[in-house]
Amino acid sequence: MENIITVKGLKKIYSGVVVLNIANLKIKEGESFGLVGNNGAGKTTFFRLILDLIRANEGHIESKGKNVAGSEDWKIYTGSFLDEGFLIDYLSPEEYFDFVGKLNNLSAGDIEEFLKSFRDFFGDEILEKKKYIRDLSKGNQKKVGIAAAIMSNPEIIILDEPFSNLDPTSQIILKKLLNKLSTEKNISMLISSHDLNHVTDVCKRIVVLHKGDIVKDIETSTSTLNELESYFAEQIKD
Repeated sequence: MENIITVKGLKKIYSGVVVLNIANLKIKEGESFGLVGNNGAGKTTFFRLILDLIRANEGHIESKGKNVAGSEDWKIYTGSFLDEGFLIDYLSPEEYFDFVGKLNNLSAGDIEEFLKSFRDFFGDEILEKKKYIRDLSKGNQKKVGIAAAIMSNPEIIILDEPFSNLDPTSQIILKKLLNKLSTEKNISMLISSHDLNHVTDVCKRIVVLHKGDIVKDIETSTSTLNELESYFAEQIKD
């Protein structure tokens, strides 16, 4: 498999403090890649750099061999949801999905069929409620954002803390959706999470960040969850 994301000499500095320092990292096409770490580890910073929302102080990130800071080609095949800032909150969910669908050349019928596949995930709290996105709960806003990220049928999907603010049933449904995307559509998934159980259930590879540095890079196995729990337990002793 080819590398879809390649990191070369990446460094991000805020106020003289290095918050991300990744010399080399390669993520392959179709890989389900999990990113874990305590608050301030650099997870969101890394995702924002991949999406060219911020610029690195040193080094760069390539998507399909092209520097994301010097090309917009990656936008065509990348879906993402990091936070509520990705939404247009004065629209209703239906209006927002219609907007995103049209951006991706989907017909009204395509959009309708897509939303049907998310009915269980949405429950009865999002569609046909005559609410603006800003009036939804944080969890339901997240559901809208995740669905919109997937709507474009991307080759890469980037999700920051997708399980937070979701109820247990929604978390289970989301895991099934993500695993289905990974196995059936071979989508490259980059997912950060504080929940070690969920990320090991979804991702075949886990990278641990600590204060901007990669300290572990693990192929997921039956022992991965215990290994991660032991690692973070050790941080308490420090």
